Amino acid sequence: MPLDTDPLALLSDLLSEAKRHGADAADAVVFSGASLAISVRMGQLEKLERSEARDLGLRVLLGKRQAIVSSNDFKRETLNALVERAVATAREALEDPYAGIADASELATSIPTLDICDDSEPEAEALIASARTAEEAARAVKGVTNSEGAEIGWSRSVIALATTAGFAQSYAGSSHSIAASVLAGEGTTMERDYDFSSAVYAADLRKPEDVGRSAGERAVRRLGARKMKSARVPVVFDQRMSGGLLRSLAGAINGASIARGTSFLKDKMGEKIFADGITIIDDPHRRRGLRSKPFDAEGLPNSRRAIIDDGRLTTWMLDLASARKLGLKPTGHASRGTASPPSPSPTNLYMERGRISRDAMIKDIEEGFLVTELIGMGVSIVTGDYSRGASGFWIEKGEIAYPVSEITVAGNLKDIFRNLTPADDLEFRTGTDAPTLRVDGMTVAGT
Repeated sequence: MPLDTDPLALLSDLLSEAKRHGADAADAVVFSGASLAISVRMGQLEKLERSEARDLGLRVLLGKRQAIVSSNDFKRETLNALVERAVATAREALEDPYAGIADASELATSIPTLDICDDSEPEAEALIASARTAEEAARAVKGVTNSEGAEIGWSRSVIALATTAGFAQSYAGSSHSIAASVLAGEGTTMERDYDFSSAVYAADLRKPEDVGRSAGERAVRRLGARKMKSARVPVVFDQRMSGGLLRSLAGAINGASIARGTSFLKDKMGEKIFADGITIIDDPHRRRGLRSKPFDAEGLPNSRRAIIDDGRLTTWMLDLASARKLGLKPTGHASRGTASPPSPSPTNLYMERGRISRDAMIKDIEEGFLVTELIGMGVSIVTGDYSRGASGFWIEKGEIAYPVSEITVAGNLKDIFRNLTPADDLEFRTGTDAPTLRVDGMTVAGT
């Protein structure tokens, strides 16, 4: 199996070898790719890295015993030894009644074209120039006094998956990103902020000067931050922060958590958990989506789903194992690396836009808090308790009044979801996206 072997041909040979050594079934995946990472600070180049990597993962099954091995060495003798080790390990493994690859009848047969790969590799010199442009624009904002730098990156990867049930497909994806982070003020009153842009195609990125200017303006707006007394008020989550609530939802409807009974939503299937009109979509086939993929990590078909439809929870996110545990059909949400079995994961997850503008959403708030940064991970998927450090801006009489810091926002996700209102400003920025969100009745803890 030489280094220039086609990944699907390599996987076919690997699976045949696994069967020859006694495996009842097997699947294997190869990840290969290249990336560029560049950073500049104070106009000087600090990092220029180009890397290429390949990794392979093999899962073998003997009955209900399974083992997983991985390697980044693709030499024939190494992979032959890998197969032998995997089969030997599986013989000693404990039985897992839910382990197993997909049957041929379950596999994806129609592979969509998603336009998720920008084939052109950018020139390093062009990326360096863009990073410098972004930082210069940030530092040019009046009040900016220092810089953490600007970063720009590119990557392209190929994912190949094959199983002994007859599945053998691959696809390629790419990503481009640019970010800038600067500081404003002096001494102990300095404030930091950032901005970024990410996209599958370089042409879809925001302009470097726009990203930099926005980062500088955000940092300056935070100067003079105050501490606040504790209160129970409406909390508005800026677009950059609102996606975190969707990530919490995804964790709570992950099939593995449901099967273990460790989710606060474990008994809420089919029930209203959001207000009327709220729709949350998971769409693996979104054109140029940052997390789009034509099939899942077990070779199953995937499709656009309304996870929340008019406020109602409609589905769990299931791979084969969690679906078997729950006696349900898989939903095509399997993801995996090379050293662990598949597990459920969202793709392009987003909340559909609402019908009210951000300004109108804020206008009727007598007193409240606009969150522009969250700190820590104080979210319990078991209980739904939510408590995170935050900073942002105080709202008074429908207007942004002044910056505040060292605040904690707290509540329970059940209440947060029920009392949530989306604005009409949805943008696809990260792969888990929501518009500005207003949540009434949260606790804001300060001094």
